Amino acid sequence: MEIRKATMEDLEAITAVEAECFPAAEAADRDAFAGRLAAYPDHFWLLYDGETLVGFVNGMVTDLPDLTDEMYEKAEMHDPNGKWQMIFGVNTIPSYRRRGCAAMLIEQAIKDAKAQGREGLVLTCKDKLVHYYAKFGFVSEGVSESVHGGVVWYQMRLKFA
Repeated sequence: MEIRKATMEDLEAITAVEAECFPAAEAADRDAFAGRLAAYPDHFWLLYDGETLVGFVNGMVTDLPDLTDEMYEKAEMHDPNGKWQMIFGVNTIPSYRRRGCAAMLIEQAIKDAKAQGREGLVLTCKDKLVHYYAKFGFVSEGVSESVHGGVVWYQMRLKFA
């Protein structure tokens, strides 16, 4: 398996994986990914098994401390010099789950954010995944203000300092 950064040529595969991993109300669509790929392709970590995209992590960088719903739709909010790496999604197709794929992607995103001098990473997740992200050093900050997809999200932060 290989982790690499995204290009616009990955758009269809990324969109298909997202649709397989999230309910329609929560999944980003092709247009959202096209905007993200145009603005911050180096903040997409793709995991390939041969020619098959099996998972990915993506998100913008910003000085804003909290992940907001607005960020999902407005790729222009990306600030390449920002303090915080936001994580919008951790995707692994069902047939590859429980094999460490998500962990490989998260660890690479953490490593890259550290190397880029960020203060840390921020993500939101459902209650059932709080313990999973805690294994990587993320700390729950409680219920997020996000109403994305009409569900309850918990904001989690990993600080480097």
